[in-house]
Amino acid sequence: MINKNNNYFDFIVGTFVILCAGLFFLSSFKSSKVSNADGYFLIAKFDNINGISGGSDVKISGVKIGTVIDQFIDEKTFRATIKFSINDKIKLPSDSSAKIVSDGLLGSKFLELNPGSQDDLLNEGDELIFTQSAVNFEDLLARFMFSDKKKNE
Repeated sequence: MINKNNNYFDFIVGTFVILCAGLFFLSSFKSSKVSNADGYFLIAKFDNINGISGGSDVKISGVKIGTVIDQFIDEKTFRATIKFSINDKIKLPSDSSAKIVSDGLLGSKFLELNPGSQDDLLNEGDELIFTQSAVNFEDLLARFMFSDKKKNE
């Protein structure tokens, strides 16, 4: 025999679990600050983009203004190219620069933009000419360790 009270209890518990899972998902999605790449996109080319991937932050003075959309290799120059979007309200001068920096010694990397001073502004799809690649801490540490040994010889 089927117990009706047991079916109602299972239905209520199941509904409660589904609602809680849905609320948890919505809360996680909102707190992750996932963006849909609103704004306009720009391009920057680097020799090394270690640590940058799609979804990485784009910041000016430590404030997030955009997101990295894609990364790929320029087939002519073999340089790493980053396509990123920034907020429509932010209008960058054409002599602005970009560099890849780290959030502390072990923190994640992000794209830091430094606005220039020219009157001409960058438009959708333009390229930032002035770039500085990511610093590889392992290489710096190796140079430090091995350069000290050479001095003692």
